[in-house]
Amino acid sequence: MDKGFSRRGFFNSLAAGATEAALIGAAIDQKAQAGGLEAPEGETVKVVLQVNGQTHTILAEPRWTLLHILRDRLGFTGTKQGCERGECGACTVLIDGVARNACLTLAVEASGKKITTIEGLMDGAELGPVQQAFLEEDGYQCGFCTSGQMISAEALLRKTPSPAIEQIREGLSGNLCRCGAYGHIFRAVNRAAELKKAGR
Repeated sequence: MDKGFSRRGFFNSLAAGATEAALIGAAIDQKAQAGGLEAPEGETVKVVLQVNGQTHTILAEPRWTLLHILRDRLGFTGTKQGCERGECGACTVLIDGVARNACLTLAVEASGKKITTIEGLMDGAELGPVQQAFLEEDGYQCGFCTSGQMISAEALLRKTPSPAIEQIREGLSGNLCRCGAYGHIFRAVNRAAELKKAGR
């Protein structure tokens, strides 16, 4: 008669699994020490980030995201921490002019590239055209998603100075507004296009 998995069998398999895990861990450590793996957790590499026209050189773990570095190390808190899995768009920044999710971008990937955050859209102490347009058209409610919306709008207008409504919807499709202020947001993008054309 089959009695199934015994208590003794369970503990034997548990001990075997623990031994195997320890051996694998030791092998990984040996490989890391021999230079076969890049910077184990806790070790750092030099990262040079050009953020809003200024160069920042920092030591970062290879696993750290650009979002973490911008907010927690450099103080650019306009880049919001939302879903942290690339779904909401609150952390959107420009990397070499292209809109990217900072939560899905490793800091080492952005090393040496030009990064623009919402703070970088300012014209000195004045609001930039996209920011001014969002203000005029009430392109926000709670405001949490607004910085990401503005960055995506900036990326769109750099590529398409006079976008149609379908292009605006597509250009901002990676940014979610839980308040549902999309009508105001789309009008703000149109207004930003006008301000940019006027040299504002």
